[in-house]
Amino acid sequence: MSIYVITIDGPSGSGKGTLATKIAQHYHYHLLDSGALYRLLGLSLEKRKLIEHLHENLQECIDIARNLNIEFLVTEQGIQVLLDGEDVSQTIRTEVVGAFASKVAVIPELRTALLQRQRDFAQLPGLIADGRDMGTVVFPEAQAKIYLTASAESRAQRRVKQLQSMGEDAKIADILSNIQARDKRDMEREVAPLKPAVDALLIDSSELTIDEVFTQMVNYIDARLEKAFS
Repeated sequence: MSIYVITIDGPSGSGKGTLATKIAQHYHYHLLDSGALYRLLGLSLEKRKLIEHLHENLQECIDIARNLNIEFLVTEQGIQVLLDGEDVSQTIRTEVVGAFASKVAVIPELRTALLQRQRDFAQLPGLIADGRDMGTVVFPEAQAKIYLTASAESRAQRRVKQLQSMGEDAKIADILSNIQARDKRDMEREVAPLKPAVDALLIDSSELTIDEVFTQMVNYIDARLEKAFS
């Protein structure tokens, strides 16, 4: 039996995480949140006092990346993220840990160390892979590929609401500046730059609700499923 892989790529704040979880719940598939993977590695390295000394301790960091003990559990309430058995679902969503992830993601050796680990998530009956290079690098042969984007302004507004709901102080100007800087860094990096796969369905969620995007995705995925297994 074939393992069906659905990739959902796009910039930070486009709604990938929420929609990937809803899609995984809908199809009862496994879920890979690759952005969380980099956050988890960043958090692990920070706990070991290595995040500010990545290049000086590169081999140690690579070994840690290869042996991360992580789980993504899809529940009715959403996704639960475990690191060494500890629930870090909220911790990894903070801006501080996001900055750790950005430092990790630009180092080619660490991306390579995590590559096979990501591919190992492809298990029956299927996988929803959420990230920035899932359809272009990690799963280039995926049966369905989606690139979800939104304007920087709308993504900043969403992020402010998310942070405020977590009790954090957030200023729209600062968040917008961070998003624009992250977009530039992700799109211009030499290794696996952020870009849609040539065969991906492009969806701009700026003016759409989560339910409207979800419907578009399901219609597309169902059509690809039927084609793949007909």
